[in-house]
Amino acid sequence: MKELKTTKEIYRDSIKDLQKDLGFSNAMMVPKITKIVVNAGIGKISKESDKVDEVFESLKEITGQNPIKTKIKKSIAGFKVRENQDVGVKVTLRGRRMWDFMDRLINGALPRVRDFQGITLRSIDNSGNLNIGIKEHAIFPEIVAEKVRHSFGFQITVVSTAENKEDAEKLYRKLGFPLQKEN
Repeated sequence: MKELKTTKEIYRDSIKDLQKDLGFSNAMMVPKITKIVVNAGIGKISKESDKVDEVFESLKEITGQNPIKTKIKKSIAGFKVRENQDVGVKVTLRGRRMWDFMDRLINGALPRVRDFQGITLRSIDNSGNLNIGIKEHAIFPEIVAEKVRHSFGFQITVVSTAENKEDAEKLYRKLGFPLQKEN
């Protein structure tokens, strides 16, 4: 039986290929993933503490790390927010947890998205970062669907050292991200 490789092993094995594809003279110039930021906004539900707690606990289960609550820095009357009010929950993953989360995202969560056609190339910004919007948190295998009382979406930002969009696209394709084909 063929053994499955982790995303980190795939990256290590493909460094030479990426170096050749991108035309770099040194393997240290090959782009790499530095961190993954998972962010959920709680602005509309910030007054309902049970829903905020569910978002907090769900992100904790999904990422395997304690999230932090982000606060607003300045009061804005038009948005009905006050200074130091909680407006989001975020987790920054690095190292082993980052690679484990990436494995679960690519191999477990994204295939469970209904009518998934792949990640659009517009999700890669000019700095080489990949931004993925998840509409429903229950796609992750760690979340038990029967216990979900409130469904929420969140954003995943994969930060790389790629200097442009093309290099980043080649890196993400090598890692196994299901990017759409160019039209």
